[in-house]
Amino acid sequence: MIHQTSAVTAASQSRGGRIPSLDLLRGVAILGTFGTNVFLFAHPGGPTGFFQDFIGTATGFAEYAELGLRVISNGKFLALLTILFGVGLELQYQSARRRGASWPGRYPLRAGILFLEGLAHYLLVFEGDVLMAYGLTSLLVAYLVGRSDRVVRTVVAVVGGAYATLLLALTAFFLSQPDVSGEPVPVSPAATASWPGQVSLRLHEFLMLRAETVLIVPSAVVLFLLGSRLRRAGVFEDTAQGGRLRARLLVLGFAVGLPLNVLTGFSGPDWLLVDRYLLPPLVALGLLALITHLSLRMRERPGTVRSGLIAVGRTALSCYVLQNLLAGILCYGWGFGLAEQFADARPWWIVGLWSFVGLVNVAFAVVWLRHFDRGPLELLMHRLHTPRRSRPGD
Repeated sequence: MIHQTSAVTAASQSRGGRIPSLDLLRGVAILGTFGTNVFLFAHPGGPTGFFQDFIGTATGFAEYAELGLRVISNGKFLALLTILFGVGLELQYQSARRRGASWPGRYPLRAGILFLEGLAHYLLVFEGDVLMAYGLTSLLVAYLVGRSDRVVRTVVAVVGGAYATLLLALTAFFLSQPDVSGEPVPVSPAATASWPGQVSLRLHEFLMLRAETVLIVPSAVVLFLLGSRLRRAGVFEDTAQGGRLRARLLVLGFAVGLPLNVLTGFSGPDWLLVDRYLLPPLVALGLLALITHLSLRMRERPGTVRSGLIAVGRTALSCYVLQNLLAGILCYGWGFGLAEQFADARPWWIVGLWSFVGLVNVAFAVVWLRHFDRGPLELLMHRLHTPRRSRPGD
């Protein structure tokens, strides 16, 4: 699928500056990721309540609509964001090569800071944090990104093959079990009534609530490396080779991945692992190709919508945390308690919630970047990661 392009060639291609479509892609991925998380915040019982009475099949129009909305977002934008993290790691690697610096150098420190930011985000804001998993993955992939294509292909094949086999085996097991009848366990809005109570729960149930990390890290290793090699293969370049590669990804994503993902999305909770972790990366590759193609065909000066998405992309880490913080304040009982107040208006009010939080995110990013060149969390990471003597020239 990916034409081999040497690391030296990729480095020379990136000297012209930022990849024009990369910030746009990040912005789409950040807002799209919230399209999945918003359903967890909007449940009266919070994320825990969402999974206790998880809607895997639909019996009425509103439930079909909610399933449809979740099918649109579930896992796809998270996979896109993961691939883009791999592209970012590749750019860091190429930057170190151009400077003649050793690799991974101080990058493990950067991965450690990301992990700690994710830990704080998990404890204080949201059980569904992915930054911890990205920190662990960054540390692992930092030692693989510079290896030969043969080594990388072997790692992708072994890890990806084992991961897919595990998910399919678990899915087969779930399908073989008899259906459990009965009403779902009642969920009390009291679960979100106290912020200190939520923090305490996240701390005491750390292993259970962080179990998803075990599923995210192997997939992220594959997607990080895939993002790195797609960058080298020229997927972001306006060239014949880049166009051919994007065309293949469009077919893989929208002709293969999307129909299968829609099918699993409406097939019940037994297909959850395939629906969230196995098929969405295929759709994400199609999204990457489509958005990159459109970006290359758009006029150089972005309009209002594209400028907003690019701003979110440039402050991606900060906007990821901000949108979850805003959703918690709006939805939880210790905040405005909208999840309980609008419980009977699902899923329609959730669309409004996503739109409102997205607009606030865009407005924040645009205004912030008028005064700073990085988002607040990006600035914090830069200050902690970059040696003091290097900052003035950075």
